[in-house]
Amino acid sequence: MKRIALLGMPNTGKSTLFNRLSGASARVGNWPGITVDLMSAKVLVGGHIAELIDLPGLYDLHGFSDDEQVVRHFLSNNEVDLVLIVLNSTQIDRQLSLALQIRSLGLPAVLVLNMQDEAKRAGITFDIERMANKISMPVLRLSAKYGDGCPTLLQKAAEVIDQQAEQVSAADIAKRLEADNQIDAEMQAIVEQSVQIPTTLNNDTTDNIDKVLLHPWLGLPIFILATFLLFQFIFTVGAPLQDAMAWLFDITRTNILEPLLSSAPAWLNGLLLDGIYNGVSTVAAFVPIIVLFFLVMSMVEDSGYLSRAAFLMDAFMAKLGLDGRGFVMVLMGFGCNVPALMGTRVMRSKGMRLLTMLTIPLSLCSARLQIFIFMIAVLFEPSQAALVMFSLYMMSLFTIFLTAILFKGRFENNEPFILELPPYRFPTARQIWLRGWQEVKHFLVRASKFIIFGVVMVWLLTNFPNNVPVASEGTYAGMIGSFFAPLLDPIGIDTKLAIALIFGFVAKEIVVGSLAVIYGLQGDALMAQMAGNLDWVQGMSFMLFSLIYTPCLSTIATLKSESKSSGFMWLSIVWSLALAWFISFVFYQGARALGF
Repeated sequence: MKRIALLGMPNTGKSTLFNRLSGASARVGNWPGITVDLMSAKVLVGGHIAELIDLPGLYDLHGFSDDEQVVRHFLSNNEVDLVLIVLNSTQIDRQLSLALQIRSLGLPAVLVLNMQDEAKRAGITFDIERMANKISMPVLRLSAKYGDGCPTLLQKAAEVIDQQAEQVSAADIAKRLEADNQIDAEMQAIVEQSVQIPTTLNNDTTDNIDKVLLHPWLGLPIFILATFLLFQFIFTVGAPLQDAMAWLFDITRTNILEPLLSSAPAWLNGLLLDGIYNGVSTVAAFVPIIVLFFLVMSMVEDSGYLSRAAFLMDAFMAKLGLDGRGFVMVLMGFGCNVPALMGTRVMRSKGMRLLTMLTIPLSLCSARLQIFIFMIAVLFEPSQAALVMFSLYMMSLFTIFLTAILFKGRFENNEPFILELPPYRFPTARQIWLRGWQEVKHFLVRASKFIIFGVVMVWLLTNFPNNVPVASEGTYAGMIGSFFAPLLDPIGIDTKLAIALIFGFVAKEIVVGSLAVIYGLQGDALMAQMAGNLDWVQGMSFMLFSLIYTPCLSTIATLKSESKSSGFMWLSIVWSLALAWFISFVFYQGARALGF
């Protein structure tokens, strides 16, 4: 099988091209460093089945960031039949150096000038034949966003592979990488002779928008207001979809599953209906809102606005010992903590990276989002939903900032902050669909593993020993809850909520399903029962603890692997637990003291 490496600088549309060529759903973000893992897919290239590998974005083969070292390590240890070098056409004068570095390795390559739609709007033109002659490799214009030029690219890739007489060995590549190539002068000459760039690029629209969104006084309030309005939109549109899903699951249980299992043994009926079905269906009912959330966020991410949020926050983050990149990683953590932790590889400073990694698990990830959507629906009016959710996001940021302030002396950093602001873009329908499908697939995968495992374990703990009432203090679950009662009673978390939190250590998606199993109800019946057992102060304390305490096992494993330190992993676990208890205690006892 042939091996094709996809390589380019950050923010060149490399992951978009990978998705376009392979049909895979690699995450596409509009800031540097989003691609941090080696993703691969099989593609048909001429008469060959080839493995297409998406390498991390890098600025220089001779740099020292983790991503740059990953690429060097890959090229030095793997035979490669072709390199597709993806450059941003609007930044050709700054990015061509990477293509010249690849050429110096002797690897067969095709230069892909991506984002031709933006180059055309900016008035940039290319003499492709002259550039190909100067750089000694085929050059193609392409727009991965719209798919223009992709068939031609695959055809050209097949031609280059077929013409290759002998594969360059990885050992030879390793030797050539040891030498630092001085190629700035050659790059400048090629650009001058084959590219026509207007004196002033046509960025009037971007500049006019930035005058408002990057205003020194108005920029941050606008960002906060836009975030709140996004939540309001999501809850307004998503609530009817959630109700429809819950109704559908209720009808399915009443009309299909209960008659079908009526003759089954009582324990099996309880396990399948009150355990697995109640747990999974309760979580699944909130999937429409989760999907809607990520569809909206994908548009924001791909638009280029989050890079500007990082720019706005840089001065403030610097006082915390972080920088704008750290804020971007925190925002990534709102989707999932794991890729956000891996994204810190672009940071050269070890202190900066560790401090950022310590704060990311406090980001309100999508798994926690399911808990909050459920609890808000139980305890608050629809008109209050967006405000409560917004307050949780603000609390997430507060704990992140507090952690950075308290630990910045331990993790020092002197690395300057450099961030490229991309032009504003509107993602295509295909990009939005891929992102939405990725989140649904992520949920289904976790539902088939963690959630089903969790709800089965909770059902067993709440139903055994079988000579006591279900979910009572005499069950194993009740015994566990009673053991933790002295610690959790002061923050308003009862035995039932305690069991859900314990299983949340494995994966936060289990928490809502666990509550359905513990109460033995689903849908509106579950929400009504919980609303009768809890008041809003208890519910809010539970949400605050869920927001801050130890993240899922996947995040913990990533913390250890990325930091290469068990001590750092335990620091994160202990700190998040202590902080969660303290903030919940202050809120709960304070609210009770005020008479709530």
